[in-house]
Amino acid sequence: MMPGPLHHLGTPDDSARPAGPGLFPERLVVGRTGPDEPIEVIATGPADAGRAGVLAALSDLDVEMLDVPAGSWLVVRHATTASRAAYVPGYRMPASYRPELPAVGPALARPPRRVELSLPKPVLKWFGLVDTPDIESLGQPGTGVLLDAVGRAGALLFVIAADQSFSGVALNLLAEVAAASVPVFFAVTPAVDVRTGPVPAADVRTGPVPAADVRTGAVVDQVSVSIAAHRAALLAVVPGLAAARWFPIVDADVEELRQALVDWSSDEVLRRGSAPPQPPGFRDRVPVLDEPGDWSESLDRQLRAATRRIRQHLALSLADLHRRAVQEILFGVGCAGLPRFLDRELEAISLLVTAQCDQLVRTIVGDVAGRLFGAPLPEGVHRRIDDAVSWGLTYHTSGPELRRALLVTSGADVTGMTGAAAVDAMSAYPAAVRTELLPPLAVALAGGCWQHWRTPGRNDPDAARAWVQRALREVELELPRELARRFEVIRLSLGTVLSDAADRGTLLA
Repeated sequence: MMPGPLHHLGTPDDSARPAGPGLFPERLVVGRTGPDEPIEVIATGPADAGRAGVLAALSDLDVEMLDVPAGSWLVVRHATTASRAAYVPGYRMPASYRPELPAVGPALARPPRRVELSLPKPVLKWFGLVDTPDIESLGQPGTGVLLDAVGRAGALLFVIAADQSFSGVALNLLAEVAAASVPVFFAVTPAVDVRTGPVPAADVRTGPVPAADVRTGAVVDQVSVSIAAHRAALLAVVPGLAAARWFPIVDADVEELRQALVDWSSDEVLRRGSAPPQPPGFRDRVPVLDEPGDWSESLDRQLRAATRRIRQHLALSLADLHRRAVQEILFGVGCAGLPRFLDRELEAISLLVTAQCDQLVRTIVGDVAGRLFGAPLPEGVHRRIDDAVSWGLTYHTSGPELRRALLVTSGADVTGMTGAAAVDAMSAYPAAVRTELLPPLAVALAGGCWQHWRTPGRNDPDAARAWVQRALREVELELPRELARRFEVIRLSLGTVLSDAADRGTLLA
């Protein structure tokens, strides 16, 4: 029986309505690949599967170089000069990071959301490598963040040991990825206790051994034998992965896997580059309809409805988060693990609210502009309107900076930091140049939260519950203010563009 859908941020029945084109996204799903996104492979899998060793062999590195603090993502990309940087919420610039130093200490008050490693390695010219926390440690929100990253990067590498099995979390993740037609590669490593080489046939416990091997007593490769069992167990639940390729990793030999990833990246470059640079309508004259209707009133009404809808969903998400945070304090991670749990949850909420804003703004632009120029709006015309609106947002000086990151402090308050660097430091997986009109929303916990709740003598569940309630209440108050401010500048900028077009009788080139 196939496991149920991933639990997500929202009401219990949201999974019955998956996000799609033109629909309000109520949970995080596989992200959309853009032509400007870097071609990368997201690696995940259970703990103790030797994933770091596989990635080190793929990139021709020592495995120690891939060490990052627990819970942080690692992004390995090509560069002519080697460098390493940690992106920590609350820091305006990337912090230097060396794996031989403590992950959390005077240098870094909290774990970074991501560590970027840039190296002059030839294979990284073909594709970047992104290592994620162990899949069971991601939790429900972390899995949503992973899904978004997999879609934008382009491919998933799932590393599992010969003596391990697919968990329910892994099967749900793979089912979502398969449904989105994202390529998946499987690497099967030796069992933890026999990674030094092959074992006798009698010791293989992960799958059936051919009868000829049993009769002759020959030595068989445990990894190759287990692949058939792994694949059969997976396809019984996720038949959409029948075309996925499997690679045994024995004695750190990843040459076949590396070649497969290089072949995939070559095809991916062509696929992403095949989109026309100027879609239909990008240069054509676009006249205003004879009777466009009251588009201005429609714009105001739809923006108010969009703000109300996101606020309602946010309130439900935060209420559900508060309930689960109390459960974790009392029966799960406790007070010391509260900052990491809450930080991951707020990261997922940030991504979800950003996706909701993007979808609603795009829908509103298409609907309102369609009243002036005719619906459906061609993609080229849509892009021209977006470019004009973006120009208005860039030079909007009547209010504070739109690119603003929110930090939850140890006092359960919310403070803000402005600037693109502050927002980028809160991304576990860095985005390419955004094509959407609004900058992303970003919420994280400040480093003082880690210092506060890991201090001896602060293991007080009642105090932790009260702190969570205050902190989430502040988030619930501050995020809607950000939403209202962003939608207001959209109203002003889009209204200016469309008013000018209505007065001239045509959309400016």
